[in-house]
Amino acid sequence: MAEPSTEKDAITTEDDHLNNSLGDAGLISPDKEDISRILTVPFKGRIRGGMRPGKKIIVMGIVDTEPDSFDISLTCNCNTEKDEEEVTDVALKLSARFAERQFLRNARVSGKWSEEEATIPYFPFIQDQPFRIEIHCEHQRFRIFVDGHQLFDFYHKVKSLLTIDMIRIDGSLQITKLG
Repeated sequence: MAEPSTEKDAITTEDDHLNNSLGDAGLISPDKEDISRILTVPFKGRIRGGMRPGKKIIVMGIVDTEPDSFDISLTCNCNTEKDEEEVTDVALKLSARFAERQFLRNARVSGKWSEEEATIPYFPFIQDQPFRIEIHCEHQRFRIFVDGHQLFDFYHKVKSLLTIDMIRIDGSLQITKLG
């Protein structure tokens, strides 16, 4: 069963009830019932302390049996209650599209989407199979690994990495671990 990270920079849930009942959600492990609720898709959680070079985010999950697509987004300045469509900056949006066998990525800065990047050496996701995505933050780029293999780099469009403070996950997958 997945255990939330105990690092001080852990991803925390948006569920105020859990935060109030557990104090610092990154330091105390919720019981199994709470974990399944925390990792429900669509998922939205804070990246405590924002991103910075050397930090990485790991998303482990299982692709649905009849997948269409899934998205993982790192968004900025989410200190206020905003809808995903209202968020000004999206530092990185990863979109797995199964029909086209594409793993797309782009960013939105000041309300404008960058050109979508699509080149990959292979499509790494298989229906009904587990996967592990690692997003490594470096000074000039994110480096994306899937199942231990570097798949591509995505150069930063958002210059202030510390403002990248939210992760959103949605689509045809189940999350098994997040850290």
